[in-house]
Formats: sequence, C-alpha cells, structure tokens
Amino acid sequence: MNARLYYVHDPMCSWCWGFHKTRERLLEKLPSSIEVVRLLGGLAPDSAEPMPDAMREYLQQTWRRIEQRIPGTSFNFDFWQVCEPRRSTWPACRAVIAARRQGAKYDEVMTYAIQEAYYRRAMNPADEDILVMLAGETGLDQAHFQRELRESAVQEQLQAEMQRGRAMGATSFPSLVLELGGDVWPVAVNYTDEEEMLENIRMLTEE
Repeated sequence: MNARLYYVHDPMCSWCWGFHKTRERLLEKLPSSIEVVRLLGGLAPDSAEPMPDAMREYLQQTWRRIEQRIPGTSFNFDFWQVCEPRRSTWPACRAVIAARRQGAKYDEVMTYAIQEAYYRRAMNPADEDILVMLAGETGLDQAHFQRELRESAVQEQLQAEMQRGRAMGATSFPSLVLELGGDVWPVAVNYTDEEEMLENIRMLTEE
C-alpha cells in the first residue's frame, strides 16, 4: 500500500521551529517506503500593518513557553526591538515555493534559512529584501527568485497547498498526516520524542 507522510508547516511558525530537531530524527528513522510530502500552511495573510501590542506580547510568551517545553530550542528576543513585526507569513511561504522552483532541495533549505533569520538573527522574513538576501545566501539565483516571488502562480500554489492541508484536517502547525490508500490519518506531534510518532505510524501502516 502506498503511504505518504504529509508535513504541514509554516516557516514563521514558532512551534515548527521548536519541532525542527525532533522532526529530523523522525524522518531519519521513517521507513524508506513512506514518501514525505511538505505542504505550506499559510499561517497569516499578507499585511502591511504593524503587529498589535497584544499579539507581540502573546508571541513573546509563546517563545518563552517553547524554550521551556522543548529543550535545546532558543529564540533571539532582540527581534522585538530591532524589527517592526507584522502578522504576515505568506511572503515567507511564497519564498519557500519560489526557492523550490529552482530545485526540490531548496524547499527545506529556504525554510531553515527563514527560521534562522527570524528566530536567531533577529531579521523579519515578512520583508521581501530579507527573503531575497536569504536566497543569495542559500545559493539561489537571486534575480530569478525575486521575479518568481512576485508571480501569481506562486501565490496560487500556496493557496492550493493551504487548501490541501485543510482538507486533510491540518488546521494547526506543525501537523503530520499519514495517507494510506486514499485515507488520511492524523499523527499526533510529539515535540521531544520521535519514537511515539514512529510507533503511531507503524500501527497505522500495519492495520
């Protein structure tokens, strides 16, 4: 039976950043017969408005909670002083799609570059100039990347991935969904223990 594991995420989702190392361990141990498919969730639409103070405080509290819950995860809180935060993650999502169009490997490479910029380097990946800079740092053709970032086809692809994720019940990020013979099954995310998720996947594939 064909099996796919969908990873539904957003590059500016702080819980996705916290899940990074455990997810890597999960994928290393995942049976090679299971195809992994990455989908972008599109957490927050395009916006030029500064982030409200209440949201700024909520997200900083979330960062602190993640640091406490997931050992080894850290955030650079300078971001909140040196950047003008906006509740807008679609630009970063489109950047991952634009990067992917220069080679499948760049999907994950660009995602991680955005996460590092946001959470460790106190940069705002909602800004196009930051995304173009990151494209250059990751070895992409910057001019081509910038053109594609603005293409309607890239936004259409993002919309399609968002709809696909929602159709599978992935309404929060990160989400894992296992597809088996046309049926889909949620796999509960464990932020610190990949073995629990692997056991869940094994049970589903053996039924």
